[in-house]
Amino acid sequence: MKHIVITIGREYGSGGRLIAKKLADQMDITFYDKQLISDVAKKTGFSEQFIRNSEHQRPTNSFLYDLYTSVQTPSVPDQVFIAQAKVIKEAVQKGPCVIVGRCADYILRDHPHCLKVFINAPLDQRVRRAREEYGVQEPNLESYVVRQDKARASYYNYFATGRWGQSREYDLCINSRIGIDAAVAVIRAAAEAI
Repeated sequence: MKHIVITIGREYGSGGRLIAKKLADQMDITFYDKQLISDVAKKTGFSEQFIRNSEHQRPTNSFLYDLYTSVQTPSVPDQVFIAQAKVIKEAVQKGPCVIVGRCADYILRDHPHCLKVFINAPLDQRVRRAREEYGVQEPNLESYVVRQDKARASYYNYFATGRWGQSREYDLCINSRIGIDAAVAVIRAAAEAI
């Protein structure tokens, strides 16, 4: 098998993590998601909770902030991202894998066998999954799901040169309403074609 790397970006509640895990299991390759947070924590000395929180903070795109920080040491979110990029590149060196989120598609944009995938789904299905499978108990679940997507988009758009969720940034975009197994089969076929 060639050294294939599959990155999975996803809308909140789309089942992207489940698809990624099932894909990695079927292809018998390494699956990375939350383990990356532990590895970044070890590398930086920041706590895992701090790293999780930094991924959901809204970085600023302010010109004055950028000017100020250009003469300072990197901000904490920048330090976390730099460490995360190193951890992702080290993980890829170990062999074929599936990586969920964390701007991996952008970080690995020059990898010759990287398949960049984005998973979306209708909002009503994502709200149902958040309630029934994730156990989220927010008073306005639809608003909560939309906020999670906004946080992911903000994080991605700050660190990457592209735009989160736009089809031209990915090799393959799949609406998971086709089903988890069908999505896995489509991604696997695309990976084997690379």
